[in-house]
Order: sequence, then structure tokens, then C-alpha cells
Amino acid sequence: MIKKLLLLALVAAQLTTSCSSDNSEIDEVTSENLNEQIANLVKQPYSKLTPGEQKIKLEAEANEMLLEMDKSKTSGAVEAIQNLGNLLDISSVDIFNGKNDNQIEDILNVSGVYGIYTWNSTKKIWIKTTSTTELKFVFPAKTTTTNNNATFSSKATSSDIKVKLEDTYGNWVYNPKTDMYTQTPSINDEFFLPTSVDANLTIDNAPAATFAIKAKYSNGKETPDDFSYKMILNDGYAYGISSKKGDVNSVESTFTYKEKNIVKFTVGSSAKIDALIDDNDALVSYRGTANGLVELMDNFVIVADIDIAGLGNDEAALEKSLAYPDYNTSAYYSKINQYNKAYSEAQVLSSNKNIKLILVSKKDGTKIADVITRSEKEYSYNSYAMWVTSNNNYGGYWGYNSNGGPVVQYYEEVLYMKFGDGTEVEMSAYFSTGFDDLEKKFEDFLKSFER
Repeated sequence: MIKKLLLLALVAAQLTTSCSSDNSEIDEVTSENLNEQIANLVKQPYSKLTPGEQKIKLEAEANEMLLEMDKSKTSGAVEAIQNLGNLLDISSVDIFNGKNDNQIEDILNVSGVYGIYTWNSTKKIWIKTTSTTELKFVFPAKTTTTNNNATFSSKATSSDIKVKLEDTYGNWVYNPKTDMYTQTPSINDEFFLPTSVDANLTIDNAPAATFAIKAKYSNGKETPDDFSYKMILNDGYAYGISSKKGDVNSVESTFTYKEKNIVKFTVGSSAKIDALIDDNDALVSYRGTANGLVELMDNFVIVADIDIAGLGNDEAALEKSLAYPDYNTSAYYSKINQYNKAYSEAQVLSSNKNIKLILVSKKDGTKIADVITRSEKEYSYNSYAMWVTSNNNYGGYWGYNSNGGPVVQYYEEVLYMKFGDGTEVEMSAYFSTGFDDLEKKFEDFLKSFER
């Protein structure tokens, strides 16, 4: 199934975050150029290839993408980054001098904290040395060695946005003398979010990777108006993500090898981010719309156009119009199947109205298929509705009889690919047959990072 392949591609991109020949920032994404790209792709004619021919073509293109990604399996920088994460799991550190167990993402998301942490392979702990200028970790680059030949150092510039991080949650403690419970207070760390972070990874005193983060804030909000992150490996891979908050929010994520695109995600949304964060109910009026592109290499593109507010409105209307049957009435089993069917069909109607997904061959300039949703029967079971008499002295008891009672039927929403000739094929079936070898290659690729 294409969704499964894309998830694997995304995970792999996250695992192999990395490098390019230059340190330039990601090009700024604008709603105008995204909308223009989507409009141009949507108006392409349908391919004249049959579904079977398309399957062969897609498998070949996915294999081509995997070949480009496959080269990152031997990256020493990726292995060193993973080992740093492993060591932080073995012996936690608190860069805030409190009680919080910090991970790599914490190191890159704070400013004003310093210290040099050196791995002690004998004791399996980090030894801290005071520093007033840098935050550094000295550790083995490989899991199989004990020599501290890698360093990861980070320097940050603070913003004026102070946030609290709850280190230790308050606990209820029982006092046997008073027979009462008292709550211990929570412990919080406070730190400033950075406007910039520059980090470097070296292995055997040679540059292996660089990291750069930039952020702009306004009105005291913790979510940045502009944000960019880029990780660069010296073997040719680069991973980056940038976002811009405004009337139209935009996010772009890229994974490249020697500046050649492998996986690229571009998303734009009119959702009001600050309002959604501040409002626990996440009002529908704040959700807006979203559209985006997922590009694999320079060939295969998924176009998405989603009315988030429309989905929310339909969901709210459905909850009001379709009442769940009362279980404690005799009519429950006669109505539950009607409810399940009506609910699923309403979900499908809303999905097909508010979510437009199209598979496109960018290289050929043709649409492959539209993705639509259908409601289909899922599993069913016989209800617990039979009185079974036992042969003991206690009389009868309620029991389950697999052949008795009304049948309760459930439904599911299933994705289908609709081709230009009108043929509809279930996506899971389309991408399960013939893609077994490709899926195994993806699984082997991901396993190669488990070191």
C-alpha cells in the first residue's frame, strides 16, 4: 500500500537526516507557488497506461528511490548520532541541573545551558565538566567501541521567550499516622527558547555533520513565526524543514542526496495555529484548509487538498443528527447495524467531499489515479443474547453462544484508486501484490540502522 511505502520513506528520511554540498537554507515556501504547483498537476490528463502497467512503473520508481537512500546505511555520522541517543538512554543527563532526563532534541531546543559531558565506558555514565561557553558531548562514534572519538557541540542564541518544563510531577503520598494523602509539589525547569542554534559533530577530529536552527518569535508566543532546521552530513545527504506562520501557514521538508530530491513534503494551511493551541476545544472555525504535495524523486507525486473545517463541520453535524442506540432497550440490536452503516457512509461522504487525493506522474505529466473512499463491511459477531442453562445446583447463567443472538455488523472506510478508464482498485490490494520484494527491501533498509 502506497501509504505504507510513504511512511517507510518518511521514517528513513528522519533516520538518515543529512547533507548537501552547501549550507544554504531551504527555499521559502509560499501559498502562491504551492497552489500554482497543485493547480498545474491537477489539470494534467490521465495516463493511458493500464493499472497493471502503472504498478510496474511505480515499483521501478520506488526501487530507484530506495537505491538513493540505501547509500546512507554506511554513514558514520548517522551511526554516531544514533549511538549518542543510545548512551543518553543508558545514562540520562540533565542539562538544566534539575531532574529532567534530556534527549538530543532537548539539546538542540534550548539556550543558556552549558557543560561538557564525557562518556565513561567503564561506569556507563556521563562525567560532567563545568563550562560557561559551550554544551558538548564526548563519546564513542560506534556502539562497538569504547574510544571517545566523537564530539557533539552546540551553541545557541537566546530569545526572550521563557518556557517551563515540568521535571518532576507532583505525587500523592500516604501518611499512615494521619491516614491522609498529601501532594508533593511539581518541579519545573525554566529556559529560554533559542533564536539560533549551531551544532557540529566531529569523528576522529574530522567534520562529520552540522546542524543549524533558526527561529523568530512574536507576541510572546512559543510557536515561532519562522523556523528552519537543517542537518548536513559530509557524505552527501541533507535533511531540512522550514515553516512560516501567518494567514497561510507553510511547511516544507526535504531529504536530498547531492542536491537530488529523494523525498519532499510541502504543506500549506490556513489554520490559526495560535488559536488552536490556546483553545482546548480546537474550534472548527480555527481549522481552515490545507493542501500539500509529497514528491518521491522527480517522478511520483501525491497531491492533497483538504478542507479541515469542512471535515469538522460534518463531524459535528453527524454527531447531532445520528444518535447512538440505547443499549438498555429491546430495539438496540435492530438499530445498531443501521447506525454503524449510516455512520460509515456519512464518513465516506464527508471524506470524498473534503479530501482530494491524486496520484501524479510528474515526469510523464499525467495523472495516475484519484484516491477515493468506499464504505465496506468489516467484521461481525453474534451478540451475547442467549440464556444457557447449566447442569449444576445454581441454575442458569448468562453465556455466549456463537450461533445465537442477533448479528452485529461493523463497517470500515476503505481507500480505492480510481484510474482514468474508470477502473477502481482497492489500494491495499493494489500495493500488496507484486510489491513484496520492495517492502522487504524497505524493511532491510530500516533494520540496517538498528545498531
